[in-house]
Amino acid sequence: MTGAPTGAPTGLTVLVPCFNEGAQVEVAYRELTAELAAIEDLEILFVDDGSTDDSLARIRALAETDPRVRYLSFTRNFGIEAVMAAGFRHAGQPWTVQCDADLQVPPSQIWRLLDGAAGGHYDVVFGRRVRRRDPLVRRLGSAGMHWAARAVFRIEMPRGASTFRLVRTPVARTIMDLRLPWFMAAVPLVGARHTLVEVSHRERDAGRSKLRLARLAGHSFELFFGFSWRPLNVVYLLAALGLVAAALGLPGAHLLVPAVTLAAVAVVGRYVHRLAPPRPAYYVREANVPLRPEDTLFQGAPTPPPPLRPSAAPGGR
Repeated sequence: MTGAPTGAPTGLTVLVPCFNEGAQVEVAYRELTAELAAIEDLEILFVDDGSTDDSLARIRALAETDPRVRYLSFTRNFGIEAVMAAGFRHAGQPWTVQCDADLQVPPSQIWRLLDGAAGGHYDVVFGRRVRRRDPLVRRLGSAGMHWAARAVFRIEMPRGASTFRLVRTPVARTIMDLRLPWFMAAVPLVGARHTLVEVSHRERDAGRSKLRLARLAGHSFELFFGFSWRPLNVVYLLAALGLVAAALGLPGAHLLVPAVTLAAVAVVGRYVHRLAPPRPAYYVREANVPLRPEDTLFQGAPTPPPPLRPSAAPGGR
């Protein structure tokens, strides 16, 4: 039994990030299209993040039989932020829902997001997972990161928000064009109206999570340094204390000052990195959607074959 409301909503892109998903590609396609059959203008947009298995071949086969399936395939693995940038940029419908290929949040829960946006008051509807079914270490790491972001670094973030979310596509493009490292922290930063709805969560049926603790730690630093000046303010304070300790000749001051200096160099370097000219978020190797020239390695123009040796040319000797 589907959770579809009465009437046939129109205009939805389902953005499905993929990285080495294999047979899960067809599983996601079948469940999504069955659940969302009532939607008149439905688009399933797979973004292949440089998979090294047969994910792209499976996506391509689906696109050949179903015109609702569109896809982009990156030249290498660029990460989830690049997937979102490309997905929101090329989404063809006015609303986009982000749904992982593992379907740990069942497709039926998309209707809960749509219901949350039905009144037209919100630009983003986040899903908040009830009884999250991920490993304990990952849940603790994620909870700790969100707590530190709010309590220590004073970053405004929707409490309990996940990557399962529904967004007005133009709003998503505006946010991604800012090239900020965290979408859910950028939503309140730009003043987009948002809310949360509770959604169910289930065990992973196939494959393994692509998010490891090391990558989670890296994402945490991107969040803390990308949206808060507090680390830099702490360095200022430590530097001042170190100078005072050195001036007073306190014991250990000769060790404190070099330590503060090294910390300052590291932290300042992180902020200087933010000012560097941004590199392209991704490059697309193959797609069945119109691309901008800058989206590809080839600047949008097909390259002719290289010149042949005279002896190898047709009719050559």
